[in-house]
Amino acid sequence: MPGDQQESQRPRSSGEFYSEQRPIVQPRSPRQAIVPDRLPPPPSRRARNPLVMIGNGIFTGILLLIFASGGALYFGRAKLIAPGPLDRERTVVIQRGQGIRDIAETLKREGIIDQVFPFVAGAVVLRITDELKAGEYLVEPHASMRDVLAAIVEGRSILHQVTIPEGLTSEQIVQRLRDADVLTGDVAEIPKEGTLLPETYKVTRGTTRDQVLQRMAFSQRRLVQEIWDHRASDLPLKNIDEFVTLASIVEKETGKTDERPRVAAVFVNRLNKRMRLQSDPTIIYGLMGGKGSLGRPLFRSEMEEPNPYNTYINDGLPPGPIANPGRASLEATAHPARTRDLYFVADGTGGHVFSENLDQHAKNVARWRDIEKQQPDNPATPVAQPPATQQPVVQNTPGQTGPQPDQPAQVKQPPAASAPLTSPHTVVQPKKKTTAKKPANTGQTAQTPPTTPAQGAPTQKQ
Repeated sequence: MPGDQQESQRPRSSGEFYSEQRPIVQPRSPRQAIVPDRLPPPPSRRARNPLVMIGNGIFTGILLLIFASGGALYFGRAKLIAPGPLDRERTVVIQRGQGIRDIAETLKREGIIDQVFPFVAGAVVLRITDELKAGEYLVEPHASMRDVLAAIVEGRSILHQVTIPEGLTSEQIVQRLRDADVLTGDVAEIPKEGTLLPETYKVTRGTTRDQVLQRMAFSQRRLVQEIWDHRASDLPLKNIDEFVTLASIVEKETGKTDERPRVAAVFVNRLNKRMRLQSDPTIIYGLMGGKGSLGRPLFRSEMEEPNPYNTYINDGLPPGPIANPGRASLEATAHPARTRDLYFVADGTGGHVFSENLDQHAKNVARWRDIEKQQPDNPATPVAQPPATQQPVVQNTPGQTGPQPDQPAQVKQPPAASAPLTSPHTVVQPKKKTTAKKPANTGQTAQTPPTTPAQGAPTQKQ
């Protein structure tokens, strides 16, 4: 119809169009048909509060941070325990004062780790940044970051051995420490003689030389006190200082551990009889001042020269130790052999033969001469030429007669009663057939009798 066409052509309002688009809800009852639709409630004022909105944002951020941290921890742990890039063993040095960042850079530079951040982050998370120790470490092939951290925290660094032989002076010991390239620092003062214990010490690279000396001094004090407390009750020694002094003489007189108690007994017996010790090593120490061996025979003038350490002209013990004795010499001095020996002479095997009187000693000397004859001639060690005012001492060469002016004394075949050199620390020169002057009357030692001994009586040189 025309009216209907006009109605259909009339423009529609937006409300009418919207109502046509909405779905038609069929009411379940006539009452529902007249009830208007409910709109959603507007936001509450509390929800629109700025503080609440900020709190919601913070909470959301925390949740995101937790998830991110969890992921980082998972992947970080996987990185820490993953095998490292190192394909063979390598030594790395961690210097003192290096921080965690510097350590990580050093490890990366050496090819032990491939990333710095995971290593640093792992140390921070584990709270071990202040527990990392300096040292020299041996890293195994494909060691993980966790393994490297554990080694540095526990200080499992490489241990080097520093060996100090028995019988060295304190100055010689300090020089050995200076020659050890694994040690650092210098020594400001030479320790007192006899206060260091010769031993093999394990140290890490970078240990200072003073630290080693402190360990040696502490070990010496503890050991000496322990041995002194259990010493024989009849030793002619007043205090622990005299004990160390006598042990140092025993140390220098023989290098054989099994005969040290007998050597100690010789000197103890001489002290009990108020005989002079007459030990060559004491004179050498007085001449060299602890710098080492003399390097030549002793001269007669040196044996007669006043010297606090000259036990040929001074009674009793020298004023202090002449070396740093080891455990064996300390034990031997604390418990000398129960003998009446007063002399000893070389036996041709590196040891000595001991005797109680001069007659027996002379027989031992003759036996030593026979052994010498049977030995093949070896190239002689050159004898030091003395100055015009000095003469070499007789007992430094077997059978040597009295010296001639301005030259070393000549050697001849002596009678069987005269004694050869008995100190294990001097050189026995080959015999030469030549004319010599009348032997000089020199003092005899614990090792060497006079050239014309009195029959049946030990000699005392007061």
